Amino acid sequence: MRALPDVTSDINTEKPSTLQWVGMEDIALPMTMNRQDGKPQTVSALAKVYVSLEQPDAKGIHMSRLHTLINQLAERDFNKITINQILDDMIHSHSSLGKAAKIELSFDLLLKKQALLSGESGYQSYPCTIKAEKNSKDFSCEFELTIPYSSTCPCSASLARQLYADAVNAKFSESTIDKADLLEWIQSAGSIATPHSQRSYAYIRLSLADNDWPSLSSLIFQLEEIIGTPVQTAVKRVDEQEFARLNAENLMFCEDAARRIKFALERMSFVENYWFKVEHQESLHAHNAVVIDQSN
Repeated sequence: MRALPDVTSDINTEKPSTLQWVGMEDIALPMTMNRQDGKPQTVSALAKVYVSLEQPDAKGIHMSRLHTLINQLAERDFNKITINQILDDMIHSHSSLGKAAKIELSFDLLLKKQALLSGESGYQSYPCTIKAEKNSKDFSCEFELTIPYSSTCPCSASLARQLYADAVNAKFSESTIDKADLLEWIQSAGSIATPHSQRSYAYIRLSLADNDWPSLSSLIFQLEEIIGTPVQTAVKRVDEQEFARLNAENLMFCEDAARRIKFALERMSFVENYWFKVEHQESLHAHNAVVIDQSN
């Protein structure tokens, strides 16, 4: 077979220089992960793969080698051991050019969630990104998660209660109120005022260093429980009523949600460092209320 030219290997660059990262982005591939019940789930991922170019005279890297290696994720279980091995193979495949490799994987994790009371269930997707990097000295990893939830404003709830109290006082001017009359009026009077709520988001980035990886599904459900009012999937009226009750019990400014998340992250043994942003997409305002915080 006639030999094909290999410009990358045979020709030196015109302007010798090292480059930190060279690679490819948005490579589509399936990955197999375990669901919360332990059964496998295939997700559609976009991969970014890079190696360092530390040989200043080299024209470039061997892109096809990286593509072939990252394709292994379609056939292997997705976990720390697999990622670690692929990073080693990437470095080995370019051993004459550099000694570092990096992978970034973005996907939506689809989780089954039970309704609050009725027994209904549905599926919710959570955007996730996992970044792993390795060089001759270190292995490091980051998890990025987006978790939606509901938040009801404490100030708005207080103002609504005041209006409701004023309405009761106007309707029942006597010093005593008949319980049956009060209950009938509550059922028939309609809404006097409702506190404003909004869909809210926690964007969380966790640096794990070389620690063991947590179960993504367990981590997401743990953070939802800490926040207290996760968004729902399939619901009946009894679930919607329970959701309203939970929101009333968990009135929160963005600062309240942020402190709950921070308190939890600081007690997770596998977390080396963290960064997060809490975003309450206001229904009262045309702007959002946010908190950004990170570990010291």
